[in-house]
Amino acid sequence: MRLGQWLGLFALAISLYILWQIRQVVLLLFAAVILATVLNRVVRRIQRYRIQRGIAIAITITVLLALIIGFFAFIVPRIVDQLQQLLGVLPQTSERIAAWLNWLQSTIPGAIFEQLRVLENIPQQLQAWITQLLGNFFVILNNSLTVVLSFLLFLVLTVMLLVNPSQYRRVFILAFPNFYRRRIDEILSESEASLVGWIKGTLIAMVVIGLVSFIGLTILGVPLPLVNAALAGLLEFIPNVGPTLSVVPPALLALLDAPWKAGAVILLYIAIQQFESLVLVPLIMKHEVNLMPVFTILSVVVFASLFGFLGLFLAIPLLIVVQIWLKEVLVKDVMNKWGK
Repeated sequence: MRLGQWLGLFALAISLYILWQIRQVVLLLFAAVILATVLNRVVRRIQRYRIQRGIAIAITITVLLALIIGFFAFIVPRIVDQLQQLLGVLPQTSERIAAWLNWLQSTIPGAIFEQLRVLENIPQQLQAWITQLLGNFFVILNNSLTVVLSFLLFLVLTVMLLVNPSQYRRVFILAFPNFYRRRIDEILSESEASLVGWIKGTLIAMVVIGLVSFIGLTILGVPLPLVNAALAGLLEFIPNVGPTLSVVPPALLALLDAPWKAGAVILLYIAIQQFESLVLVPLIMKHEVNLMPVFTILSVVVFASLFGFLGLFLAIPLLIVVQIWLKEVLVKDVMNKWGK
């Protein structure tokens, strides 16, 4: 390799190292790009009514802040209150599971029964997780300055990107060679369409799953239906893994009343997941990017382990963008033309 190539490789390594050191800021910028992309669609819709772009942006940001403030003012306190109530009943659930396992011990072979013993530890693990969650929540509130600064940075980045998105898009495209810039513009448009479509579909799915879960749990008479329905809706943002985890708390609470009710809750959530997989997702995401379940699960695990909470939250958008760029650049533009 010549000196220029060595210098280019060294510069690439330094750039990757710097990006890794500021990865949280990069992820925050990526989240701002996603939100600005979605809000830009809303602004365009408002502009159709002959409203200036600046006023349309102000209306959009105001509505967004009102929704966020309303969520934290009215919904979050109720969820925290019900989580604390859930902590109070978990010891009773543990005792009920122990009694149920003791009853089964005389009828189930030893090897199978020992595998069921793992159920006895679920309430303690859930109790420890909720205690840690609430503790972290109050720690975050006590250290609110960091949260406020991060949120303000996120909001400022979003607004700056929203004011003139085409300018930042042109700057990004100029980072590529002249012959490839039109192709990059096409890939960015495809990424934008897929991200916006996925976010709209996911928000609809979250609301529908939350409402259906709340109605079903209320009919079954399961305690704390709001927090369990909210958990089911929020975990819908994490495909495959989230819906599976959301069944544990309501099933444990239902077990306090009767084993059949816990079974009914499990059947309810299986029916909801089947409705989601067979009806809801194909209906609302039929034109969006197709995500393979294995890659979805791996992306959640990998991005969460590498980048923490932000990585978990942004795992699917990151996967969508990476998948599109690999398909368009690596497969179509490189490998499909190899040897021609």
